[in-house]
Amino acid sequence: MTRRKRRNHSPAFKAKVALAAVRGERTLAELAEQFDVHPNQIQDWKKKLLASAEEIFGQNAAEAEHREGEAQKLHAKIGQLTMENDFLSKALGRDR
Repeated sequence: MTRRKRRNHSPAFKAKVALAAVRGERTLAELAEQFDVHPNQIQDWKKKLLASAEEIFGQNAAEAEHREGEAQKLHAKIGQLTMENDFLSKALGRDR
């Protein structure tokens, strides 16, 4: 019996298989046959997906909050610079 060459699966493939396992429409054995992967590997990918799901959603929320704070700071700075520009143009006699 010849040994199978070691395969490297893409992250997209791993996600596809793990999501199929999470859905639970088929057994691990059926998924293993369908995707030609060992059932233990599918179980590992499923666990990894479920463990990292919280990080994915939590990270996006924190990033969105950070971006919103940055946007507020930038809008405040734009307002300040606009006021200074208007004041200086009036002081120099350049009415707009």
